[in-house]
Amino acid sequence: MTFSTEKNGDKLRIRLQGEVDHHNAAEVRTRIDRILETEQPEVFYFNLSGVSFCDSSGLGLVMGRMRKCGQIDAVLIVEAPSEAVMKILHIAGMDKLIRIERSNGNGKAS
Repeated sequence: MTFSTEKNGDKLRIRLQGEVDHHNAAEVRTRIDRILETEQPEVFYFNLSGVSFCDSSGLGLVMGRMRKCGQIDAVLIVEAPSEAVMKILHIAGMDKLIRIERSNGNGKAS
């Protein structure tokens, strides 16, 4: 699991690549939370287009970032979720609770 960050004004985008499972979710969660606390974005784009596998730990990762964004008054947008991510979000009913933008657009913060 790797991720990259991109900041554009008050917008932050983090792109995950690889598998999100119980082996790596805790470390990724900690690193992302540090970035969110430091950057304090108004909008956080969580790009999950590169996630090839997502289990319940991945669901927890998304839910926890939703809570974190609430704490720092940021809007969370799950951007371009892969089929694996969309499936677990739908099963859990999270697709009704969080903002999801299915299109990746040009991949730049807007």
